[in-house]
Amino acid sequence: MEKGRQSEPHSGRSGTNLPQLADLNEAVVLGWIRRTPGGLSRVELTRATDLSPQAVSNICQRLLDEGVIMEAGKASSGFGKPRTLLTLDPTGCYAVGVHLDPTVVTMVLLDFLGVVCAHTSFLTAAADAPDELLAKIGERVNGLIDGAGIDRDRVLGVGIASPGPIDQDTGSVLDPPLLTEWHHVAVRDQLGAATGLPTLLDKDVIAAAIAERWAGEAAQSRNFAFIYLGAGIGAGVVVEDVVVRGVSGNAGDIGMFEVSASDGPGTRDLGEMTNPDSLLRQAVRAGVFPNAPGPEDPLAVDEGFTELCRRADAGDGRASAILDQAAARIGGAVSRIANLLDVDTIIFGGTTWSRVADRYLGTMTHIIQATSITRDIHPIRVVGTALGEDVGAIGAACLVLDNKTSAHPRRMLQSF
Repeated sequence: MEKGRQSEPHSGRSGTNLPQLADLNEAVVLGWIRRTPGGLSRVELTRATDLSPQAVSNICQRLLDEGVIMEAGKASSGFGKPRTLLTLDPTGCYAVGVHLDPTVVTMVLLDFLGVVCAHTSFLTAAADAPDELLAKIGERVNGLIDGAGIDRDRVLGVGIASPGPIDQDTGSVLDPPLLTEWHHVAVRDQLGAATGLPTLLDKDVIAAAIAERWAGEAAQSRNFAFIYLGAGIGAGVVVEDVVVRGVSGNAGDIGMFEVSASDGPGTRDLGEMTNPDSLLRQAVRAGVFPNAPGPEDPLAVDEGFTELCRRADAGDGRASAILDQAAARIGGAVSRIANLLDVDTIIFGGTTWSRVADRYLGTMTHIIQATSITRDIHPIRVVGTALGEDVGAIGAACLVLDNKTSAHPRRMLQSF
């Protein structure tokens, strides 16, 4: 520093990093190709990306040489010679997704189109120490790849979807609910070391939203919310095609939204009134069950919730009333999200969704649509996920694919 010159305050941003600019442009091209199932020609890519014809040609040739994209026939514009269409090569890249849930660990292998090529899962043993569980996950991930018979060099990496809170800087999971032994566990580094693959970590609700954007119900939406129902409740939000992560990557915790209490005046937290362990406690008070397992036994809670749903479906009025009230509370909370963000699509999913989908969806759709402040301007589509209970794991893998094909602004930032 020059003598007498004071240091300037750090603005939080740095200039563009030119070597990374090529990666950004490549991601832009891949993103346009990915979102156009029928394929795009080089001329169309030039128009869409605002890149020069030479830049597009160079990028496409490099991607063809790498086997990431492929030629998919010709298209005629009515004059001139037909143009060659380019699409993603499904076998060009793969990604592994791991969903860490208090009751079950799910792993999937996706191809470059987001199609599940292999799947495995096992129960999350509450007694397993984090290191032991992560070692087991690492073994299963390696077995998943080897069993699929694909070239390991084609695997871009491993994505992990975890309950929050998480620390993005250290890649750690910080005291998630119902995982009592998980205190500041360096999940990203440990699983990366166990697999030898680049590893990403994100919250499960954010990963699920990315899954819907890639291969689910939100493929054509730029503004939507994914509502995750599992051991807890959360929201993954996309606004103008940008995933909302927040300052620390922990956006989406809606469990503390206030809702009306069922045992008297006042309010309670949404999670406190609608999570499976809470619903089982309500069932005990209503006389459905003699007792309920504590939240420290998530597997028993999950089994109890399954039985509560079974009894409701069999005509038990007390069980039905508990679930119907939960649906109304969730619908009311989600309507606030819809009005706050002015989204056009709401998607429900998660590990417990399939057990309540038929009962919840109609109630929540009515509430969300009836209370929409934009109902006279545009409709709000309310649907259940088409990706099933694997949406978290699929989303985790899509984190890796999305990192390859999305033009994130942070690609152009260099460290200070």
